[in-house]
Amino acid sequence: MSPGRYVAGPITWYSFLILCGMLLAIFLGIREERRKGLPEGTVIDLALLIIPFGILGARLYYVLFTLENYLADPILILYIWEGGLAIYGGLIAGLAAALVYCRRKKLSLLKALDCLAPGVVLAQGIGRWGNFFNSEAYGLEITRPAWQFFPFGVLIDEGGTPVWHLATFFYESCWNLLVFALLWGCRRRFRRDGDCFLWYTLLYACGRQFIEGLRLDSLYSFTGNLRVSQALAIAAAVAVLVWFFLRARRTGNVLIPALIWGSGLAAGLAFALLNSQSLIFCAFFWALTPMSALLLYRLTPRTEVENAHR
Repeated sequence: MSPGRYVAGPITWYSFLILCGMLLAIFLGIREERRKGLPEGTVIDLALLIIPFGILGARLYYVLFTLENYLADPILILYIWEGGLAIYGGLIAGLAAALVYCRRKKLSLLKALDCLAPGVVLAQGIGRWGNFFNSEAYGLEITRPAWQFFPFGVLIDEGGTPVWHLATFFYESCWNLLVFALLWGCRRRFRRDGDCFLWYTLLYACGRQFIEGLRLDSLYSFTGNLRVSQALAIAAAVAVLVWFFLRARRTGNVLIPALIWGSGLAAGLAFALLNSQSLIFCAFFWALTPMSALLLYRLTPRTEVENAHR
């Protein structure tokens, strides 16, 4: 069970870990800024915009999908210290702020996003441990004693009784750290501006839509039967696949990866509908989407300039 929410005094572990993640993301972004040829200070300027807008976006996103909790007393929307932030809202608002900044400064948005992507997913991996100290973002109850241990599970206090639940915050933290390691290790091998950000989007989305299906505290759509995070993750992953498909179609060899992904998606959806098990669909999607994207990426022809730099 969590040892407590506070590091010292009024400082919470959640805030402390998020701050550490932000500082690391800025540090790594500055290193990439030089390599990508952006003007000095670009990452700092972006951070000064993205961080406040990201916090605002994360709060508004959460409020939007839990609006019934705030209609009676709207002033509670301002009580951000009581919890209620959603990472997708922060990412969307941060992306919008980066777009506006880069357009005004006439900078490459894709280069800027490439600088930020590894640090952002590292910060997400670190920040997830704040959920442990807050005793939140856990999953289904674990009823088999053989699996009642950390890190597979985590003890949650339910009315004075500790109950074992899936440690979904830990699963996502590990996934994010793995994505960071892949992005940081491969960042010099990416072919075009934007590739690092696209792979971040794809890999994070695939992990999130699978893990989200295990959680008990997901935000649902207004109809109440659709997990918003899963829907956004699938939409983001499909958008990246379409991007890679459009880039690779000049080779005329996109049929195989398109068939692999399409048939896998159809099979997973069919099993999910027949068995009422959304996790089956998630597993198919998680397994086949990165593989199809990798095939499409490898089929994309290099330009003469890219071949010269290789």
